[in-house]
Amino acid sequence: MTGRSDRRLNPDELLRRVQAEERRERRGRLKIFLGYAPRVGKSLRMFDEGRRRKERGQDVVVAAAQTEVAVSVRQIVSRLEVIPTIDGSIDLPAVFRRHPEVCLIDQLAFNNPPGSRNPERWQDVEEILRQGIAVITAINVQYIREQQAAVERFTGKRATSGIPEKFLHEADEIEVVDAPPDVTMGDPRVLAELRELALLLAADVVDHQLQEYLDSHGVSVSWGAQERILVCLTPRSNARAMLESGQRNARRFHGALLVAYVEQPGLDPADQARLDEYLALARELGAQVHCLQGIDFADTLLQFAHQQRITQIFLGHPQRQRSPVEKLIEAAEDFDVRLFPHPEAK
Repeated sequence: MTGRSDRRLNPDELLRRVQAEERRERRGRLKIFLGYAPRVGKSLRMFDEGRRRKERGQDVVVAAAQTEVAVSVRQIVSRLEVIPTIDGSIDLPAVFRRHPEVCLIDQLAFNNPPGSRNPERWQDVEEILRQGIAVITAINVQYIREQQAAVERFTGKRATSGIPEKFLHEADEIEVVDAPPDVTMGDPRVLAELRELALLLAADVVDHQLQEYLDSHGVSVSWGAQERILVCLTPRSNARAMLESGQRNARRFHGALLVAYVEQPGLDPADQARLDEYLALARELGAQVHCLQGIDFADTLLQFAHQQRITQIFLGHPQRQRSPVEKLIEAAEDFDVRLFPHPEAK
C-alpha cells in the first residue's frame, strides 16, 4: 500500500495531535484483561498482577471486586488494600483522596445504581484515568456492545450491560486471557468463535496504539496490524452482496469490518426503510456501523477511510457517467476499491 508521508498536516490535525499527546502525558495508563468466556481466569490474572506490582513496591488498591469469586481470587484480594464500594459503585472521592499509583477494578461492564455520579462503571474508570491513576481492569467480549450481536449468534444469549468498543481503544495494553487447558467450559466450536473474536478485538487495539504512536511522531502511513474493510451503503446499493462479501473477507484476513453511510436529508420513506434494513443486517453480521455527515459524499468517505486506516473499500456503482464513486476511486491512494453494481443496473 502507498504511504502518505508527503501529505501536509493542516492546523486542525496538528492541534489534535498536540492535544492527544498532552492528554496521554496527564492520563493514567490503562491495562485490560480481555476474556472470551466466563471462567477463563481474567479476574485472577488481573488481581495477581496487582499483587505482583505491590510486591515490587507500587502503591496498589482495589476499587471494585466481585462478591462471588473463586477462593484463589479472594485470597489475593485479601492481601491488597480495598476501598469499599458504595451500593456496588466505586467510591470515586475516596479513590481520588487516596490517589494510589494503580487501581484494580473488576466487572468493568457494571451498571451503577440510579443517582450515581456516572451511569456506568467504565465512565468511573475514565475519571480515575484523568486523575493520573493507572487502572487494571477485566471484561469479557460478550460485554462489548458492538460485538454483542455476534456473540448472541454464537451463544444464543445477550448480555444486559456493556461498554462501548471505543473504550478498548483507550487501552495502553490489552491481554487476551486463555482458559487453562484443564477447564471445560462448553461447546468447543462456540469457544473457538469467541476466542477469535477476542483476538480480533485485541489486534484492533494494537492497531490503534500503533497509529497513535505514528501520528505522535509525525509519521503518516496507512498500514496497520490488520486488514480493515469498509462497506459503504446507500439506499440503492447492492447491500447484501457487499456486506456478506465484506464479512467473508474480514474473517479470511482476521480483520475488521466497518460499515458507513453518508446521511442524506429528505430520503423518501421507501429509501429510508431500505437503508434501515441494510444497517440492521450490518449489525447482525457484527460490523461496526458509522453514520457520517458531510456535504460531499466522496470527500466524507475519503476522510473517514484515512482516519480509520481502511485497507479495502466496497462501493455500490450506479454505472452512470461521473458519479461520486468515480471521484472517490480517482482519489484513493491508500486502499483497494471493489465495486458492486446496483441491482437495477443488472
